[in-house]
Amino acid sequence: MPRGVRRKSITNVYHCIMRGINRQDIFLDNQDFLKFRKELINTKKIYSYKLYSYVLMSNHIHLQIKDEKNNLSQSMQSIQLRYSKYFNNKYQRIGHLFQNRFESRCVEDIEYFINLQRYIHQNPLKANISKVDKYKWSSYRDYINLHSKNELIEKEDKEIVLKLYSDNVHNAKQRFIKLNKELVTFSKAEDILEYGMKTGLSDEELIYLIKRNFNIENIQEIQNYNKSIRDKIIGEIKGTKGTNHNQISRVLGVNLRIVQRAKSIYKEE
Repeated sequence: MPRGVRRKSITNVYHCIMRGINRQDIFLDNQDFLKFRKELINTKKIYSYKLYSYVLMSNHIHLQIKDEKNNLSQSMQSIQLRYSKYFNNKYQRIGHLFQNRFESRCVEDIEYFINLQRYIHQNPLKANISKVDKYKWSSYRDYINLHSKNELIEKEDKEIVLKLYSDNVHNAKQRFIKLNKELVTFSKAEDILEYGMKTGLSDEELIYLIKRNFNIENIQEIQNYNKSIRDKIIGEIKGTKGTNHNQISRVLGVNLRIVQRAKSIYKEE
């Protein structure tokens, strides 16, 4: 089956995830972490995207990216190809290093933006590897020291993010520290962000995604929409990883045949 088109974020901000194939480690020593960061810096220069937060874990990577020039696929594929070549040469291996190309989610509101950044920074804590403020392979400490020389997170981008917390820099940093140490509690969003670890979405999680993606409170209203609009929306929902025709029919209250006939607009990877 051919790969579909990725859904474009209305804010140009994305949560990108890369995983080692078969969950294997992709970083075996500090040199590997440094090499990947170097490739991130190189691709930022080439493709002109903004990086708001990141974490490099032993077998997966989370990136919060703003891609204003529609180069997301090219830039992520470039990173994977360059790093895979380095890793395979160093460890004398052949074959794919990453699971698929990469996974992406649209980030389209401020609350989701902030909670996603917290979620990314808390990965080492959740994995019982390190405290948030002690982990050296994430962007957390860049926000604590605005003047740190880091080509990954630009100073002006750090300032933009902190203004979401407060216009006062000191207050913003204190609130940033406080919130990033408090575990993210929105379990549905956590599960969805880690959808690569799940075999399917629950009805509750699918309803959450539909409400968020289409800005609609009562999703069963979709069954009363104009046929072309209804089928277009259903086609997009069909591209959501972890769902199926029967589930979509059930949560929307739409006949199964309507769901089956709706053309899938895109396919999340």
